[in-house]
Amino acid sequence: MYNSILKNGKAEIEIKKSIFIGRAFFVKSEEKALEILKDVKEIERSATHNCHAYIIGEDGLTQRYSDDGEPSGTAGVPMLEVLKKEDLRNVLVIVTRYFGGTKLGAGGLVRAYTDAVVKALDEAKRVVRKNFTRTKIIYDYTFHGAIINLLANENFKIIEENYTDKVEVTIDIADDKSILDKIRDLTSANFISEDLEEIELPTIEGKIIY
Repeated sequence: MYNSILKNGKAEIEIKKSIFIGRAFFVKSEEKALEILKDVKEIERSATHNCHAYIIGEDGLTQRYSDDGEPSGTAGVPMLEVLKKEDLRNVLVIVTRYFGGTKLGAGGLVRAYTDAVVKALDEAKRVVRKNFTRTKIIYDYTFHGAIINLLANENFKIIEENYTDKVEVTIDIADDKSILDKIRDLTSANFISEDLEEIELPTIEGKIIY
């Protein structure tokens, strides 16, 4: 379980005619982060600067940043500090600057790069990514209505349904697996559960975002 983002985000701010374009990406490897960085630099090749920072891994041990020609400590470091302060993992942020002719000073640059990152993260939506077990539940038709109602009341999304001689319903279950106890009570243990795979999913306030 770790804090991250739901999707890629992009935001633009203007300060004294300088344009700052902030981008946030969900990435799970340093290789992918560097690939995206290369692509953005190609897209924004006419920009004055393309600064970046990222934290990779649930442990947060892989941390990198670059000022890309801005005065030392005014771009990459404050960008990384935003990620660290929000305890975000597996996130790459890039801020592209088109110089508008007026120098902002060290303090102004720090604020600009910080704000661009925060706004990009706002667009990307902050989430908690958790591990779930994708599980198939197999039971007799007799219990179908009651089980479907139970899953609806417990806010479970049905991933897949199959109807043969029995009903097969696939759902994503958190670590506590309390839903299986409820199904067990409902069916007097007349059901089968099969773990299909472990899957990481984004959540907001405990609810899975598909």
